[in-house]
Amino acid sequence: MKRVPPPEQRHLVSVPVGPEAVTRAREAVAERFPEVGVVPGSAFADAVLLVVSELVVNVLRHAPHSPLADVVIAVEAEQLIVSVADAEPRLPALEPGAMGAGLRMVAELAAEYDGDVGAAPDVGHVGKVVLVRFCMPS
Repeated sequence: MKRVPPPEQRHLVSVPVGPEAVTRAREAVAERFPEVGVVPGSAFADAVLLVVSELVVNVLRHAPHSPLADVVIAVEAEQLIVSVADAEPRLPALEPGAMGAGLRMVAELAAEYDGDVGAAPDVGHVGKVVLVRFCMPS
């Protein structure tokens, strides 16, 4: 029997941009796995945590003046969505061949779960949001 969490599941953690950002983001997301229907220690959980790591590392590399990285994990329409917002308005290149190695890996992990990667300006704030969607495994 497939366990589907309620559609309003959304969890936000703001991590200070600095040496502990990746660890804090991963720990906060992993703590929410049971609430959003992700089996801790599963291959899917590992993929999600790797995506979180890569997106936060990109904030450290490309938005070092951002005081915070806002990491959201949400479930909506049987998709798990991971997003990371920062204060850098420049959007990442998401075209095939233009992505860096980290985003290419993120796109490949999302594709393994019939998902995708997107980026958009952060509405109401200076900055952007990078979103990764995964179809929840059964």
